[in-house]
Amino acid sequence: MSRSILVVDDDPAQRRILEEMIRRFGYHPIAADGGQAALDILRGPQGKDISLLILDLVMPEVSGMDVLDGLKTTNENLPVIVQTAQGSIDTVVQAMRAGADDFVVKPVSPERLKVSVQNALKVNALAGEITRLKKKVEGELTFDQLILDSPAMGNVARLGQRAAQSNIPVLIEGESGVGKEMIARAIQGESDRAGKPFVSVNCGAIPENLVESLLFGHEKGSFTGATGKHNGKFLEANGGTLFLDEIGELPLDIQVKLLRALQEGEIDPVGSKRPIQVDVRIISATNRDLIQMVKDGEFREDLYYRLNVFPVLVPALRDRPEDIPALVTHFVTRFAAEEGRKIGTTADNALALLKAYDWPGNVRQLENAVFRAVVLAEGDVLTVAEFPQIAAQVDGYEVAVPEAPEPAPPASSLVAEGPALIGDENAEVVCPTETGSGTALGIPAMTDGGDVRRLEEIEADMIRLALQRYRGHMSEVARKLGIGRSTLYRKVRELGLEAKM
Repeated sequence: MSRSILVVDDDPAQRRILEEMIRRFGYHPIAADGGQAALDILRGPQGKDISLLILDLVMPEVSGMDVLDGLKTTNENLPVIVQTAQGSIDTVVQAMRAGADDFVVKPVSPERLKVSVQNALKVNALAGEITRLKKKVEGELTFDQLILDSPAMGNVARLGQRAAQSNIPVLIEGESGVGKEMIARAIQGESDRAGKPFVSVNCGAIPENLVESLLFGHEKGSFTGATGKHNGKFLEANGGTLFLDEIGELPLDIQVKLLRALQEGEIDPVGSKRPIQVDVRIISATNRDLIQMVKDGEFREDLYYRLNVFPVLVPALRDRPEDIPALVTHFVTRFAAEEGRKIGTTADNALALLKAYDWPGNVRQLENAVFRAVVLAEGDVLTVAEFPQIAAQVDGYEVAVPEAPEPAPPASSLVAEGPALIGDENAEVVCPTETGSGTALGIPAMTDGGDVRRLEEIEADMIRLALQRYRGHMSEVARKLGIGRSTLYRKVRELGLEAKM
């Protein structure tokens, strides 16, 4: 799904030109014929879908400056590119002070506008990422900073916001990789414990003999190796939130002590002579069926009911495909910045591919797939070719291998009738002469008229031959040709060797 860009200009001809430019850049243009129409769109249902505003400054009635003033109360973080026919320094300074991110002078060239659009979108996305990371570290992340475009995740947000209004124990259920910890952090960020410690513990990653010490702490000398006092996670989270991930992995004997901590609000560090009072909000999470574990005797029933006071089920990514475009944009922005790549957007057919895949690893798998695609990409747009492993598992998206040319004639006939060809391993190589028709193994190097063939034609034949010889295994083909896989995919597309999807 392309990002939407609002184009505001009272000149119909100029507006149509800008719309066509935006469309060619790969975005979805929305047009407004004046300042008031633009404000109506931004304040209406379409407003939340607008990613960028291209704004003419000189318009009758409601001017561009009036629109900039109106954005301060409704769309303060919306990036704005202003355009003016005057080009005066005073006008530009005034617009930038009013909140514009960049300016262009009419008539703007497509190249200048494209750079400006990409930069404005990238800077805005990075600013959002920085804000999200800062709030996450400070324990102030809220549901507004999360990607919750689907109705299913909207319901999760509503439940989380209600849970945040009290200290009720919350149990977050869902498959591995759906983002349970982010939901837990948002619950804290919207509660009265925002800004307090948020301590996360993966119960399945702690050695069994260290679980009690890590959670509840120990006194110096309480066991072999206890050379100093250790507070434990409960004390670290005192006044804040303790997030117990994979709670189903806790040993039964530790479950007893956890139940006491929940009921009495106090813990018993290993080797301590007296209990310690703690004020901790417990949020737990699991990807297992705790009810079945209770029936099997693997999880205490009394602890289950103590934890499962307010259950929140986070749906799998395959059940909320509406979130995929925004998640992809989020990950592309982050990884492109980290890797120093200039990637602006994702092609519509690539997004359709990602939405069609069932994502058994959920958001975590999508994150890794986008990371790999960003590293592989050679252009400024992610395409289906950057997701070969995903495409191979979705019907209609496999990267097709073109048919190879006919096998080369035997070596004997080549030597007798003419030069050798590329691809015939047994052929005798004949060097070109002034009167000869130069050759190369299996693929003719000269035209019938005696001229040297174009390099791109020989390259296309080489790629066809390699694809046939190595049965379409793109990694092997790229390795034998001495090029990267992303380069191979690009050349296959440029040479028209891929089947239409």
